[in-house]
Amino acid sequence: MPDHLLPLINEALAALPYPQAPKGLYEPIAYGLEGGGKRLRPTLLLLAYNIFGQDPTEALPAALALEIYHNHTLLHDDFMDQAPMRRGRPTVYRKWDANTAILSGDTMLIMAVEQMNRLECQQRHEVMTLFVRTMKEVCEGQQYDMNFERMNDVSMAQYLEMIRLKTAVLPACAAKTGALIGGADEEAAQALYDFAIHLGLAFQIQDDYLDVYGDPKVFGKNIGGDIVCGKKTYLLISALNKAEGQDKERLKGWIEDKALTPDEKIKAVTELYNRLHIAEEAKAAIDQHFALAAQCLDRVGAEPERLQPLRDYAKSLLGRNV
Repeated sequence: MPDHLLPLINEALAALPYPQAPKGLYEPIAYGLEGGGKRLRPTLLLLAYNIFGQDPTEALPAALALEIYHNHTLLHDDFMDQAPMRRGRPTVYRKWDANTAILSGDTMLIMAVEQMNRLECQQRHEVMTLFVRTMKEVCEGQQYDMNFERMNDVSMAQYLEMIRLKTAVLPACAAKTGALIGGADEEAAQALYDFAIHLGLAFQIQDDYLDVYGDPKVFGKNIGGDIVCGKKTYLLISALNKAEGQDKERLKGWIEDKALTPDEKIKAVTELYNRLHIAEEAKAAIDQHFALAAQCLDRVGAEPERLQPLRDYAKSLLGRNV
């Protein structure tokens, strides 16, 4: 992460004013926002702004809006998923309760809109329109993800559309928003939006891959969680498409079999992935979307030195060395 942006973002988040009462509403919000995280979305926004603009504080309200909105979704997602931990700490619904997670999450959504309304730029209406559309799309992606839990025939096209909505459109909104505030024309701003879509798709497929093949110490959580709960991922859908005969029937059975222990299920499914070379397919897809993201940056039309920090950040997110 660019060294000069993270302190700017964290200091602005820490300086957010909270009403003194009711404490039970605002304390969980502060708890969620101070929990850290990659700050990926505000960083993308400010990096995109810096390609065209001169003073990143001009775009800071929008950067805060997207980070607050993202954390709003985490409060609700953690409750919906019954997740006990987030970033090494108890989730809000576990530390407080379900009603607090819902109400404090709703308040964060309002705070995000308030921050976006603080913008003082000519593109304010366009930025707000994009923000509202993106918030709706994220909800659509979450609904598709929930639908997939009850489906056994999710296609790869359906899966990619789901992760585009649930994961990729918010970073894309960040990149385009930063460009617009900085004064980019529509063509350049759209190129940055497309860049972040492909970056987001690559990032999510990599997350799917690491859940099976990652190092728990590096990944930050135990591997195999998606296998245990039968979550539809790039790897599982690839395997269902590629497997034939008994392999396909066994895979379907392992997903649904409640008798297998978690370790047994992880071992069986991973061994089948290995025989079908699913890891290689996932890595090829990551490489493809990363290459497409780089091509989108080439369309921006800015000086190479102004694009380089964004290129470097994209490489760092996906562990690329070149």
